[in-house]
Amino acid sequence: MSDEDLIIEPAGNVRAELKERRSRFIASLAVARSEEAAKDFIRSVGQEHSQANHNCWAYRVGSQKPTEYFSDAGEPAGTAGKPILGAIQRVGLSNTVIVVTRYFGGIKLGVRGLIEAYGKSASLAVRKAGTTKKRLARMARLVTSYEHQNTVLAMLREIGVDGNTVEAEYGADVILAVPVPLSFIPQAEELFTGFLGRELVASWTWTGE
Repeated sequence: MSDEDLIIEPAGNVRAELKERRSRFIASLAVARSEEAAKDFIRSVGQEHSQANHNCWAYRVGSQKPTEYFSDAGEPAGTAGKPILGAIQRVGLSNTVIVVTRYFGGIKLGVRGLIEAYGKSASLAVRKAGTTKKRLARMARLVTSYEHQNTVLAMLREIGVDGNTVEAEYGADVILAVPVPLSFIPQAEELFTGFLGRELVASWTWTGE
């Protein structure tokens, strides 16, 4: 398999807390596979901690060319959002949103102190969440017969499709939902066309990413 097919995401949603010179920093991390999901999470944390002094955030969403945004949310420019994003980038995470909530403790931290506190809080959440690798794939729909199902599945495995990831729907025909790794799409299209020529499938089509 090609590494181009892999994306690294957080293994789960977590919270981590840090105290620096009486200020309380709460880092809330979530998996977000779209900008809309990331923004919804940012809003929900902001509502939950509406009495906090700041709810600073960053997200990185997407696979091959991730979309990145961050906000200092009232903190001095460059002291909050960018360090949070940096914690996400350092481990190569995508589909990740982090909101770091700050409750001011009465002692100013200064620019350097804020950068370190926000970055450290985000990094704590990243480490606590752990990571998981997911293989990027495009879904194909193949219509085959009961007679040819096993032959089709065997040939799919030859181009790198994990048989355990294929879903089958049984009716008059067998409809296979096949996740094809992105790096194998050209080989898959050639194979599927061959299936049609040999009448191993009645039809095939791409159904999405």
